[in-house]
Amino acid sequence: MKTLPLIALATLAAFAFSISPADAADAKGRIRHVVCFKFKDGTTPEQIKKVEQDFAALKGKIKQIAAYEWGTNVSPEKHDKGFTHCFFLTFNSAKDRDAYLPHPDHKAFAGSLGGIIADVFVVDYVVQK
Repeated sequence: MKTLPLIALATLAAFAFSISPADAADAKGRIRHVVCFKFKDGTTPEQIKKVEQDFAALKGKIKQIAAYEWGTNVSPEKHDKGFTHCFFLTFNSAKDRDAYLPHPDHKAFAGSLGGIIADVFVVDYVVQK
């Protein structure tokens, strides 16, 4: 009798892990867009400050951004792989996120990063409760 709940749990887990990014984009719900930056060696504090300000300014320029926050890495675990900055945007839907990505202000911001960003890491997810 104990195998039935175990089978049900395994089936549920298999379903949850089978959702592809395309399925997640079609899902209803809020989307979190997480962007992490690793700056090139030699990037000045002034250049980094400008990136922080310019990214924050997107909230006032792109109406689809429902919420915005950011911070720098303070983890003592030493697993950051050189990424120092994390920017966290919330969209009310995948449609709003999809409008943000090609938005001219977002494109201009991304284009301004070429000389100072060593690497970028982006993850989007549908908020689960």
